[in-house]
Amino acid sequence: MTLTSLLKNYTAYNLWANTRLVEWLQSKPADLWQQEVPSSFPSLHSTLLHIWSAEKVWLDRLRQVPSPVFLFQHFTGTTAEVFEGLLANSRDFATYIQAQDETFFQETCHFRFLSGQEDGRVRADMIQHCIQHSTFHRGQVVTIARNLGLTDPPATDYIVYVRLEAEKRTG
Repeated sequence: MTLTSLLKNYTAYNLWANTRLVEWLQSKPADLWQQEVPSSFPSLHSTLLHIWSAEKVWLDRLRQVPSPVFLFQHFTGTTAEVFEGLLANSRDFATYIQAQDETFFQETCHFRFLSGQEDGRVRADMIQHCIQHSTFHRGQVVTIARNLGLTDPPATDYIVYVRLEAEKRTG
């Protein structure tokens, strides 16, 4: 497996994991989505909004969008809109990465942090960070959900995705 194929696979995995999580939450009582519990972000809604916000900012940076907006600071929509936005952005992220060649992943990408400070990172590192960041916060979503009495979260581990993709290929 090459770095290019791994990163493309990671973004496909990220979309799969976010989709599984959102579909699971959509099957649960909507009154739980905004209920607050102690965590880095106080609710399912705010944690998912943070994931979407961060993925959007990193995708915008990769695309060299001059002034990415961190949605977490401005978004006032519903949780259903967060679900929709998160999945649409994850699809866009995966589609964008699928279209890139090997050179893209090795190049340094220059951008500004939300603070305005300039930085530059190899795109492969940016993508890896973004996917790991989302994985970390999906784990928090599961912990929040368990604190709200939900005991049947879907498995969103990378190896589960790999196994299911292999099963699809072998029939």
